[in-house]
Amino acid sequence: MKAKDRLLVVDDELDMINLIKRRVSADLECEVDTATSGGQAVDLAKRKTYDLGLFDIRMPEMDGLQLLEQMKQLNPWMTVVMMTAYGVVEPAVQSIKKGAYDFITKPFDYDDLIHVMRKALERCHLIRENLNLQRRVKERNQFQNLIGTSPAMRKVYDTIQMIAKTDVTVLITGESGTGKELAARAIHTLSLRNNRNLVVVNCPALPENILESELFGYKKGAFTDATRDKTGLFEEAQGGTIYLDEIGDIALPIQTKLLRVLQEKEIKPLGQARSIPVDVRVIASTNRNLKTQIKAGEFREDLYYRLNVLTLHMPPLRDRKDDIPLLAAHFLKRYCQEFGKPTKSLSPAFLDRLLQRDWEGNVRQLENLIKRAILLSSGNVIEPHELGLRTGDAPIGDILTYDRQISYKEAKSAALHRFHLQYLTELLRHHQGNVTHAAAACGLERQGLQQIMRRYGIKSQDFRPEPDTPQKETS
Repeated sequence: MKAKDRLLVVDDELDMINLIKRRVSADLECEVDTATSGGQAVDLAKRKTYDLGLFDIRMPEMDGLQLLEQMKQLNPWMTVVMMTAYGVVEPAVQSIKKGAYDFITKPFDYDDLIHVMRKALERCHLIRENLNLQRRVKERNQFQNLIGTSPAMRKVYDTIQMIAKTDVTVLITGESGTGKELAARAIHTLSLRNNRNLVVVNCPALPENILESELFGYKKGAFTDATRDKTGLFEEAQGGTIYLDEIGDIALPIQTKLLRVLQEKEIKPLGQARSIPVDVRVIASTNRNLKTQIKAGEFREDLYYRLNVLTLHMPPLRDRKDDIPLLAAHFLKRYCQEFGKPTKSLSPAFLDRLLQRDWEGNVRQLENLIKRAILLSSGNVIEPHELGLRTGDAPIGDILTYDRQISYKEAKSAALHRFHLQYLTELLRHHQGNVTHAAAACGLERQGLQQIMRRYGIKSQDFRPEPDTPQKETS
């Protein structure tokens, strides 16, 4: 059953508003509330959402223009029609400038009033349809970075939908590379906090003493290098969400302080005597078995139960292989554009090899393989031999093959080019884009390795295991 439109009529003349209520309720089938003062109207609007307002301009204490301003602050989408005395046009014109839809002069013919109100309701319906359209578009795009239609991923989407609108702590579990941070971003996007910061904290990347100061902040002089006050990440996330990535890796002293934050909803910066209240939703993730860590004395049991209010498990890629073609196509399109390469496609044989693999590194491993495929392939169709993909231990094909169409010199140049691309991509992948470590491992000077990388258009950041650019994060 379609909900009725809600109208709020405000006038200090009780007989007037009762007459309007009877007529409008009958002719427009609206749910009509009335108020005899601006203050009473504001109180009603704080408890209900009104589609349409009919306000008298001349009222004691709070006039119609002041009421209009307050109503627009409570509900910017409300359509308002003003009532003004005959010949008093200037205030009505001012009301239009302040956001009123129309005005009608007293005494008015009730047929004219119904006509004006019907036009105003048409505007309400257009606004509502537009807002619904925006909502549907947002819902379509809310999982744009989580790719997949398998039963396992549909379960993930359903769980995110259910938990996002709540404000409780969420623990996301799953192996490395399954998309735990993307799930956290989806939860934040769908939450009531989505207009505030999502602050991402990569817990394993920070030593214990630095992680504490990053999370909670510090006052000038708290320690030797504290030359200025520093706002902690919990404060930066005020009103929003903080995502603690791989929380199973943090030290016990930090766990104790996090427990206090979850229990007391307050933090105490280093060097500061008083605590600061924080309104932050906490989402944490781990690829570890926290119960095993609890038994080993490595993780606080009370913190575990504070974090594990709602749980979301991200499935490994081996349990959602139906999604591999979609994921591969997504990464292929994305990185062809990013690397400035022509559009490529995967051969059926290449896709078949992808479906046969176990994917210990999950979606991140598939993503990196598609990156290498784009860089190493010479044609527009990527074949399995171009990456030396294997089934078990048997090579699918050789990287070098005889081509009667090119000379020895051209073949040698192509072979060297392909060698450098494959060697360097494997080297940087192994060292996760750390050029210093990669140079030391292969026996080159760092500058020499960087020079070769530039020659072949290889960028170290393409091999760092980082997800999409966050709204706000630390590392």
